[in-house]
Amino acid sequence: MSSTPRGDASLFAHHAFVRFWFAKNASSFGFQMMSVAVGWQIYELTHRALDLGLIGLAQFVPSVLLALPAGHVADQFDRRRIVVCCQIVEWIAIALLAIASAMGWLSETGILSLIFVVGVAKAFEFPAMQAMLPALVPTPLLPRAMAANASAGQAAMIMGPALGGLLYVAGPTAVCGVSALLYLAALILMSHLNYDHIPPRREPATLKTLFAGVHFIRRRPAVFGVISLDLFAVLLGGATALLPIFAKDILHTGPWGLGLLRASPAVGALLMSILLAHNSLTRRVGPIMFASVAGFGAATLVFALSTSLWLSMASLFALGAFDMVSMVIRGALVQLETPDDMRGRVSAVNAIFINTSNQLGEFESGILAAALGAVNATLIGGIGTLVVVGLWMWWFPSLRRRQGLVSDPEPTEGASGTV
Repeated sequence: MSSTPRGDASLFAHHAFVRFWFAKNASSFGFQMMSVAVGWQIYELTHRALDLGLIGLAQFVPSVLLALPAGHVADQFDRRRIVVCCQIVEWIAIALLAIASAMGWLSETGILSLIFVVGVAKAFEFPAMQAMLPALVPTPLLPRAMAANASAGQAAMIMGPALGGLLYVAGPTAVCGVSALLYLAALILMSHLNYDHIPPRREPATLKTLFAGVHFIRRRPAVFGVISLDLFAVLLGGATALLPIFAKDILHTGPWGLGLLRASPAVGALLMSILLAHNSLTRRVGPIMFASVAGFGAATLVFALSTSLWLSMASLFALGAFDMVSMVIRGALVQLETPDDMRGRVSAVNAIFINTSNQLGEFESGILAAALGAVNATLIGGIGTLVVVGLWMWWFPSLRRRQGLVSDPEPTEGASGTV
């Protein structure tokens, strides 16, 4: 990682990216605040913990089932218009939540229905927004742009729920109302964003076009290696799902300690994303990526063995920071190895892997913890991550030797080994 040369243009000198970044910030904060409000409302209405899980399910189902059609749409139509249309739908749904809350009309079914609508819109918004980013900055600045973009999400995850909780003192109408205003700001910024995208000749949505992203990934060793590394690292590194057990039974702390543990990875990721947004990753990106994933696994092992709250917080902080480095490199490699007319569909497949591995990773950690205990489950996850790093370095030698983010065209007939 090296400092950007003085002669390079500043990332925030690119006005299209600035609008994009502020729009992403506004919508991310709005979504996190809205999530706090609907969770509290649902629990106040039903007093059933299971119904809190339905909120996540209402968002997870459309994100997976609609990912491939959403990727196809992102590659066939103007991406900025897709994002604007999706944000209009999200804004209307959140505004309806605010109005219905003020009028006392909301029921559990009503809340979940509107959250499902938001989930559908987000399923189409994500691949279009991901595919827009490479066109907003010069190629050398893409990793910094991705880091700055990630910092917006991390800041929203840390501060959004806290702001939503504070505003909830005035009632759910206040939270949803502010969330709707933030979405409206994002919508206005995005609608005035200068983005030149000429969609290719439209093709009908067939199984071949829907699965084109899957076929492309399988034919590109670099893309397949990066996405599969992400899939298995996330699947095995599910220590955060077990934080309540560690907080209560191992570290012997209360809810305040659990809050500190939950915040630590996000703080590490946020600070690292800010650092990466001001510095360019220009050399040895392959070794740095693998070292970061290995660091993620090592931090997981330290956390598993720790009996000190402060050491546990430090290991989770490092875990979040390592994950941010590898995420920025992986994301930039995928975007730069993918031609523009395929970016929507490849981003959609990547989204399926990420969403599924997050959910399955938590499930896997829970199953192992129930059978072997939380410490042993976390140790297995950390060791498994290190094993995955070793195997992927062997199976994908071109990634291991990768120096820059942009490389010469690679062969398209499978990876250097069999996964």
